[in-house]
Amino acid sequence: MATLREIRRRISSVHGTQQITKAMKMVSSVKLRYAQQAIVAIRPYAYELRDIITHLMSLSEDLDSVSFLKERDVKRVLLVPIAGDRGLCGAFNSNILRETVRRIEHYQDYKVSLYPVGKKSVEFFTKRYKDIEGSMGGFFNDIKLEDGLKLSRDLINNYKSGRFRKIEIIYNEFKSAIQQNVIVEQLLPFVQDEEASDSKSQIDFIYEPNKEALLEHIIPKHLNIQVWRMLLESNAAEQGARMTAMDSATENANELISKLTLFYNRTRQAAITKELSEIVGGAEVLNEK
Repeated sequence: MATLREIRRRISSVHGTQQITKAMKMVSSVKLRYAQQAIVAIRPYAYELRDIITHLMSLSEDLDSVSFLKERDVKRVLLVPIAGDRGLCGAFNSNILRETVRRIEHYQDYKVSLYPVGKKSVEFFTKRYKDIEGSMGGFFNDIKLEDGLKLSRDLINNYKSGRFRKIEIIYNEFKSAIQQNVIVEQLLPFVQDEEASDSKSQIDFIYEPNKEALLEHIIPKHLNIQVWRMLLESNAAEQGARMTAMDSATENANELISKLTLFYNRTRQAAITKELSEIVGGAEVLNEK
């Protein structure tokens, strides 16, 4: 049975942990606010740019001439799992890792290469897979547009090399502080969004030099924005997941402190009762003598 001193030490330890989880929750809530503002600002531009390209594709007559729209006849794909740089954020990282493993199994007839992003993704896949095309990590604490541009350039160059049939990105889409959806999105070749195409007016314009040349020029800019959006989505989702996890941990610490305090009081009461019983028993022995 635990002594009173051991119980007090455990209560003090849980109190200390609770202060840490409270602080982490507050830090994550501040970071989430800024991350949410960034993703809300970029989404309309990213989606509208995608719709413009889809509209151009619906009007073009020679899509095969656009290099970013060709699906090559090669048995090799590149997967880009975007996880976080740190843990303590619930199932945020494990969901990405699990989905990536599923995608690798899905492409069992292909040769799969990986480009992990985020320290947790890099650490997990570099230990288990040999075919690592590249990696990025350690930048989410101070994420910048340059990070997104670097990743986008690497992926575009890999696709232009002709070695990959397609490139897919696996990331967490931010919905709210308590909800993140794992998304598998094909980055290249660019896939036409039929819904966006139908919603756009079919009015044609005069393009110089032509639609295909415009697509060849605008799609790389679109890819830069989409990769940047995905990194922001993942960053916001990570902060939301961590805030939720730390809030849950703080509540659990409260419950544990309450249970330990009750156990401490009962143990203390039992010790006092035992001492009183011993005193009464000793007094009775003396009286009998």
